[in-house]
Amino acid sequence: MENKDTIVLTRRIQLFINLDDKELIGNAYKTLYQWQYVCFRAANYIFTHLYLQEQIKDLFYLNDETRVKLADIKKDADGILTTSKMNTTYQVLAKNFKGEIPMHILGSLNMTLNTNFNNERVAYLKGERSIRNYKRDIPVPFGSDNIKKWQLTEDERNFTFNLFGIPFRTYLGKDFNDKKLLLDKMLAGMVKLCTSSIQLKENKIYLLAAFRQEKEKHDLDEKIIAEAALSIDYPVIVTVGKTRYNIGSKEEFLYRRLAIQSARRRLQKAVAYNSGGRGRGKKLQALNRFAETEKNYVNSRMHLYSRKLIDICVKHGAATLILTDQQGKEEAAKEDDFLLRNWSYHALKEKISYKAEKAGISIIVE
Repeated sequence: MENKDTIVLTRRIQLFINLDDKELIGNAYKTLYQWQYVCFRAANYIFTHLYLQEQIKDLFYLNDETRVKLADIKKDADGILTTSKMNTTYQVLAKNFKGEIPMHILGSLNMTLNTNFNNERVAYLKGERSIRNYKRDIPVPFGSDNIKKWQLTEDERNFTFNLFGIPFRTYLGKDFNDKKLLLDKMLAGMVKLCTSSIQLKENKIYLLAAFRQEKEKHDLDEKIIAEAALSIDYPVIVTVGKTRYNIGSKEEFLYRRLAIQSARRRLQKAVAYNSGGRGRGKKLQALNRFAETEKNYVNSRMHLYSRKLIDICVKHGAATLILTDQQGKEEAAKEDDFLLRNWSYHALKEKISYKAEKAGISIIVE
């Protein structure tokens, strides 16, 4: 059952195989890619099964006397399943993929897929969205108890652990955020590690670690309401009572982003005149750096603006935050290619929602 006093924080942490032998490292990578490929196949396979189970009820419409329930027939006379609904998909996974991947991964994957499907089930049945299509870089899920031997490295800046017999070491870098703090709290028993996952992307390994911790405690007043508007001239305009704050500016965010894009376009034209040899990847290296620079810049601004907004709400004791006319702005942005490409309404809204929940602030999107 969901605990309203806690929140799950997900952090992406880069990992290295904690071995010195190149051949052993190669074998570990091969195993991880195999697990990821199996999860990719299994996820699409099971989502199809879940959707078909829901549609079976409609396939019996010719017979008015047939009553169908997706339930265990032993527990419900109208049930058409030989076991629980959750167990049906687990059995399908076990039948098709047992031996190719640890069963703990299949169990975690099954729970994740069933949760995702149940959350979106109504939209599927109404035809408001299509069923999920999982890609090859799908994260490989596992339970927290599958990680063994959490330890600090000798320099006390990173951590080592074993997952299904594969040794890993974290790479936290300078860690300007709270990853190191969360891992320290987890080892101290102050924060709980939940079902997490491993993802392989561009030949790098990432741990998508999910931590459950208590929400921040602030002195908030239910009578105080903050109103925020996301706009072009100022990324966030927030009003609490008679006080108004402008967070960020067009010059700071939009113009800087456009400058990065212009520099990338100039470089893109110059790439055509590069000398041959050394491969396509080498020639596009600088272009990729610019793309990463823009992505990191936007992400850091979104974090900064959302943090400042929540700090203002906490300062005034506002228990409720209303994002005014947000749905209308997002619809308008879809009609404007420039806004849709550059203004990042959705990313900013997501970060505001996450930080508001963490601070115990209710958020309403109008």
